[in-house]
Amino acid sequence: MTYRYWVIGGDYSDCRFSEIQPGTEKVLGPYDNEVKARTEWQRLTFRDHCGATTRYSICVEPNRA
Repeated sequence: MTYRYWVIGGDYSDCRFSEIQPGTEKVLGPYDNEVKARTEWQRLTFRDHCGATTRYSICVEPNRA
């Protein structure tokens, strides 16, 4: 089975990460391998010394194609 990888996240209202600030949401992908997704995650996470309330995650989805 193959997988698709997505990078999702944005800026949150506080450090509990329970509510994302409207307009800051990002959904990037799909990427066909984990290395490409991790590279994008690193670019987003470490650019501009990411703030304490910014968070991105990699999500994996089975590719049904």
